[in-house]
Amino acid sequence: MSASILRSKRSTNLQKYMLEKAMVEKVFLCRNSELKESAMRQVAVAGIDASLVVYKVKGKVYATDALCTHGKVALTEGDLEGTTIYCPLHGGGFDVCTGKAVSPPCTVPLKTYSTVVEGDDIFGLLED
Repeated sequence: MSASILRSKRSTNLQKYMLEKAMVEKVFLCRNSELKESAMRQVAVAGIDASLVVYKVKGKVYATDALCTHGKVALTEGDLEGTTIYCPLHGGGFDVCTGKAVSPPCTVPLKTYSTVVEGDDIFGLLED
């Protein structure tokens, strides 16, 4: 069995375990077909107060909080360049894969969320 298949099985088993133990909640975010490559979309999620942003970069899907940790403005109004989202207010950047602040004035990382693509549906895994 190839290494990528084994990693995929481990990832699937971990997701199932976490869901069974109520460590995370799986919530619908948006349709994969509605999210173009190198694009982002702000989504409201039932059960949480804040909005999230879903990004598609190089065929992978990422999710973060929607507001800049520095200026508290919607990141969807900024520019996505590769895996870096730039805040429209002061131009600070974050890596959407890790949430790490990568350019000033931003210093506090963005909260990130694991995502799962099932068919055409994108789900976020939210910690309890």
